[in-house]
Amino acid sequence: MRSHLLNGLTAEHYRRSVTEGVERVAAKLATTDRPFTGVTVDALSPRIDAIDLDRPLGDTGAVLDELEDVYLRDAVYFHHPRYLAHLNCPVVIPAVLGEAVLSAVNSSLDTWDQSAGGTLIERKLIDWTTARIGLGENADGVFTSGGSQSNLQALLLAREETKTDSLARLRVFASEVSHFSVRKSAKLLGLGPDAVVSVPVDHDKRMQTVALARELERCAQDGLVPMAVVATAGTTDFGSVDPLPEIAELCAQYGVWMHVDAAYGCGLLASLKYRDRIDGIERADSVTVDYHKSFFQPVSSSAVLVRDAATLRHATYHAEYLNPRRMVQERIPNQVDKSLQTTRRFDALKLWLTLRTMGADGIGELFDEVCDLAQEGWRLLAADPRYDVVVQPTLSTLVFRYIPAAVTDPAEIDRANLYARKALFASGDAVVAGTKVGGRHYLKFTLLNPETRAADIAAVLDLIAGHAEQYLGESLDRAS
Repeated sequence: MRSHLLNGLTAEHYRRSVTEGVERVAAKLATTDRPFTGVTVDALSPRIDAIDLDRPLGDTGAVLDELEDVYLRDAVYFHHPRYLAHLNCPVVIPAVLGEAVLSAVNSSLDTWDQSAGGTLIERKLIDWTTARIGLGENADGVFTSGGSQSNLQALLLAREETKTDSLARLRVFASEVSHFSVRKSAKLLGLGPDAVVSVPVDHDKRMQTVALARELERCAQDGLVPMAVVATAGTTDFGSVDPLPEIAELCAQYGVWMHVDAAYGCGLLASLKYRDRIDGIERADSVTVDYHKSFFQPVSSSAVLVRDAATLRHATYHAEYLNPRRMVQERIPNQVDKSLQTTRRFDALKLWLTLRTMGADGIGELFDEVCDLAQEGWRLLAADPRYDVVVQPTLSTLVFRYIPAAVTDPAEIDRANLYARKALFASGDAVVAGTKVGGRHYLKFTLLNPETRAADIAAVLDLIAGHAEQYLGESLDRAS
């Protein structure tokens, strides 16, 4: 069994095995003609249930054959131009190379004596990102597993900075279309059930600053403590960006921590055309970025950034076996001093290789392409009488609803849209997402693939309409 341990003696075995796996995936990517096969849970589950994990196959080729049957054949492929559903991006090759390197070397980014250069690379990328945001010379941060963890850590720091023992009095303000992790974080942080105040949005799905000011004033009058305002730069449903400069002014006026959830919109940090859409982000106290959304990185690759490095002390704990206090005096950089995690992957390497190969402009060009594509898609939807589109996109998301000419019952229209989405997924021809707007079911395109074209959007709209019309026709037949 030692022959399977990766070391100097097995380097050739490693090379052959990884090469065989890469060749299988490359062949699959080259021949995949739709984003999904349409396989059902009932069809796939028995194949996986039948595998006896206590009886290994022993041979890499046989294992890969089995993997083809239980995973590769039926995986949802985000690289396909008709995958239009969630915030999943196709990934760039330098980042995939980084994934291979970091997995093999297997550095853990908690302490210097486990990572050395990896620590310095991560710190360099944090400095690069905070400079792009404009947080100032005292800024810092750390890589995380994703936007939810980044938001949690940011709100932890905000909670500690309020310097109050009365958690029940703390309030967090976020728009009604902010990410669910805000409420989840509040619960994890021990805040009360009423801690998160939902602020209304305008027609463009941006936080109403007049409403925010009213809620902040009410908070003060009620003797409550405003802990944080969470502004969103790229909402999950709409890609909308809250009015960051105005929110920053209110936060300064009321002395409130300003957190910007830019998990989606962080791609604008590299944009050559649309950077001004997140003006005001430089005034934040903390920022969430997800490189695995709009920097075209593999999952996971995220970071939480802070204006004042000293606030990261709220996540610091010292253990004699790991990061004793004396290391601080010896100026030994341990990233665990800043992180909620201990053992942590060297995910920063993927972004490092991407920047060193493509440059920030290369990333920005790709993100600009999907933002431009969303504008084309919006024009198609706005001109198509079959559809109602909710809002002109700020980033690369389109929310819309099929509206049949002969049906006026909103509930029936809901069912037609739900059916169309499910039927499309079952066919495997395209994958789209769904959400609710005003209590009604809508469909959603999240465009993060520069290979997607307006013709793909038009074709998928025709497919959706066809499935919805089929449902409505069958519904009329059943009614008669």
